[in-house]
Amino acid sequence: MQRLSKQCLSIIQTRPQNSHKGTFGRTVLVGGNAQFGGAIMMSAEACVNAGSGLTTVMTDPSNHPALHARMPEAMTVDWNDKELCDSVLDSADVILIGPGLGEDKKSQDLLSYIFQKQKEDQLLVIDGSAITLFAKGNEQLPYPTQTIFTPHQMEWQRLSGVKIADQTEENNQKEQKKLQATIVLKSHHTEIYSNQGRFQNPLGNPGMATGGTGDTLAGIISGFLAQFPDTVDATNAAVYLHSYIADQLAHDNYVVLPTKISQALPYWMKKFEH
Repeated sequence: MQRLSKQCLSIIQTRPQNSHKGTFGRTVLVGGNAQFGGAIMMSAEACVNAGSGLTTVMTDPSNHPALHARMPEAMTVDWNDKELCDSVLDSADVILIGPGLGEDKKSQDLLSYIFQKQKEDQLLVIDGSAITLFAKGNEQLPYPTQTIFTPHQMEWQRLSGVKIADQTEENNQKEQKKLQATIVLKSHHTEIYSNQGRFQNPLGNPGMATGGTGDTLAGIISGFLAQFPDTVDATNAAVYLHSYIADQLAHDNYVVLPTKISQALPYWMKKFEH
C-alpha cells in the first residue's frame, strides 16, 4: 500500500489568469434534513473553501436561512422543488449525497432520484447515511467507476459485509473490485482503495474525533473533484490535505473543529500551489 505524502498535493496548480467560476466546476450537495442540517452546511463550507467554482445545496427548506447566513457563497435549492432540482443536477460536474440526509423514506427516494439523474460524465460521492441506505437497498450504481464512497469502518461493514475485525487490506481490496467504485475508508489512518491502486494517509490526530469531520472531508473531496482532472489524484489530495491541516491545528488545539479545517483550506492550498 502506497503512503501518501505532500507530493500528492502537486495537483494544486496556480489558477490561470483567464478564469471564471465555471472553470473550477459545478458541485451539487444533497443532504441535511430538518434534524441534521449542520452536516450539509459543513460539507458546503468545505466545498466552497476547497475551490469549487459553483456550489449548490439541495436540502430541506428549514436549513436555507442558516445556510444563507453562514455560507452566502453557496446557492440553496428546496429539495422538494423537482423542476429546479432537475435543472441544477443537469449542469453538475460532481454530486455529493449523504451528509445529514437521514434514513427515512424521503431520504431513500432522494438517493434513488440521484441515481436516476446521474449522467455518465458526472462524478458521484456517496457519504454518511446515503451509504447505509444503499447498503440496505437493492439498487445498482449507475456508473460504478464514476462513484466514490466515503465510509467509516461500520458503514464499510454494512456496505461490503466485511466485519471491522476482518477489514484487512486484502479483504477491502477484494470488495472494492466487486463494487468498482473508489472507497475512502475513514479511520485513524484513512485508506483509499481504487482501480488505480491502494493508498494510506499517514496523517491525522485524535483531535479530529468530533462530529462533522467526515462531512467536511466529503465536501473537500467534492470540491477537488470539481476542479482537478484525475479522480484518484484529487481524492488522495483531499484526504491528505484534510489531515495535514488538522495536524497543524492540533499543535495548539485539543479539539480540531471541522469548520476550522475548512476555513484554513484557501491558505494552505495557496502554500502548496505549483
